[in-house]
Amino acid sequence: MRLLFEMDKNDYGKCTHSFVRNSARSIVIKNQKVAMIHSLKYDYYKFPGGGIENGENPVDAMIRETREEAGLVIIPDSVKEYGYVHRIQRSDTDETECFIQDNYYYLCRTEENTLSQKLDDYEAKEGYTLEYVDPDLAVRKNRHVIKSPYNQMMFEREARVLELLIAEGLFE
Repeated sequence: MRLLFEMDKNDYGKCTHSFVRNSARSIVIKNQKVAMIHSLKYDYYKFPGGGIENGENPVDAMIRETREEAGLVIIPDSVKEYGYVHRIQRSDTDETECFIQDNYYYLCRTEENTLSQKLDDYEAKEGYTLEYVDPDLAVRKNRHVIKSPYNQMMFEREARVLELLIAEGLFE
């Protein structure tokens, strides 16, 4: 899978150990809009998807997480690798820990019907909502998140992936 870009803060000189948490995310485009999870509480957008469990392959994780977060049922035969983003930085909570994450993105189609979401408690509290959104709007929103408990690199990662999709003409 191709590397889309790296996000390296080079702030981990004091790190003595690493925490690796890879993720897999779906890119679903319909009618020049992209399926995104909108956090109503913090007003940001993210691609449906999430953490890859031990022993799980990235495609299976993406299918599972997209179903849980968005209620979208991925058509397995439609899944195509898009690329991954490599992120590395010092942990937000432990200056001796280095956070490393590869975020795998897959272009795919979904079945027409959506199912009920199966959200974790924090996702429900944030008001995770599936929206088909104009990609430029999602980029603008993510670059103006003012208040959230998350590292800004997450919002920037999603904005940069959207910009690549736009530049490659995937919304035409």
